[in-house]
Amino acid sequence: MARNKKPKKVQSLGDLGGMVYSTNPDYEFESHEEEAGSTGDETLYVSRDKKGRGGKMATLVEGFEGNAIELAELGKWLKQQCGVGGTAKDGEIVIQGDKKERVAELLRQKGYKVKLKGG
Repeated sequence: MARNKKPKKVQSLGDLGGMVYSTNPDYEFESHEEEAGSTGDETLYVSRDKKGRGGKMATLVEGFEGNAIELAELGKWLKQQCGVGGTAKDGEIVIQGDKKERVAELLRQKGYKVKLKGG
């Protein structure tokens, strides 16, 4: 019996939907979760900000409607693509430095609707 599907990477037991072990050799786990990503309805707003950052410039992404895990994954991906640090919490992603145009382009490539805020 050859398997053509690659098994999904499991981050935690919660990802298995309660399934931990099966003695059935023919059992194949089927995930019922939806793929993370844009629903097509949300618009992400990208802006620059210096407030409360000791005068240092940061790029903000606001308007994300997914859960905290999806927000963290998107934030991590943006930080990697921009080669900078940042954080993702409280419904917004903060990218260190002035990366407004780069972040907007990356989000568009991912399929998000993007609007630029500010000058």
